[in-house]
Amino acid sequence: MLARFRRRYLDLLGSIYIYNEHRGYTSIDRVLEAVKARAPDDHALIAAIEKHRADERKHYVMFKRWFELQGKMPLMVDRTCGHIDRFVEIMFRHTIDELDTQRIIAEDDQFEKLCRVISLTEQRGHKQVEVLLRHPLVTGDKVLMKIFRIIEKDEPSHWAPYDGWLKANGKRDPKWWERGIDSFIHSELLFLKLPVLFLNFRVKRRTEWQDAHEPAEIKASPVPVLQ
Repeated sequence: MLARFRRRYLDLLGSIYIYNEHRGYTSIDRVLEAVKARAPDDHALIAAIEKHRADERKHYVMFKRWFELQGKMPLMVDRTCGHIDRFVEIMFRHTIDELDTQRIIAEDDQFEKLCRVISLTEQRGHKQVEVLLRHPLVTGDKVLMKIFRIIEKDEPSHWAPYDGWLKANGKRDPKWWERGIDSFIHSELLFLKLPVLFLNFRVKRRTEWQDAHEPAEIKASPVPVLQ
């Protein structure tokens, strides 16, 4: 019984993470578009965000490999389990796909808001990985532990460029209510959505990988050896 519980938990955990990592690197393309239009000569900022994107892609591929080693596909979770999805929807009143990139480029307050959302999301991710690295249901999986150790090392560089832009341009830090939204989204996933998904055995598995239709040069990106 305990073994089945653990397998189900890790299955859901991996499925939620692989969704969020894929959502992360594909969404950062929108951020890069805005940054390159707003500050084309800020090569340091552009390089930092490109590294963030590359790391998110690397993390996605690691979780993909974790599922491949088990011979199965991730469960089909959607944007309701995406932290950045929920944060953007609450803050901008639109889904990520509906975001008006041109408005974000043109309006300083919109780009500022987006930077705070990304920074808080990445900091939340780092805190959660620290918890999972001590979680008794996770520590027995050597491959998963290796993935989370790599993510733990990568994460601090992910919120740094956005915090740096905010400080360099005299923008404010996140306020208590923005941090409250971040905490609410995390609690909603942890205490509501995860238990519901855990008990719903009708959730189907994906029939193809999220990156199935991406260009070959993107899918050829390197990934750490996990075995």
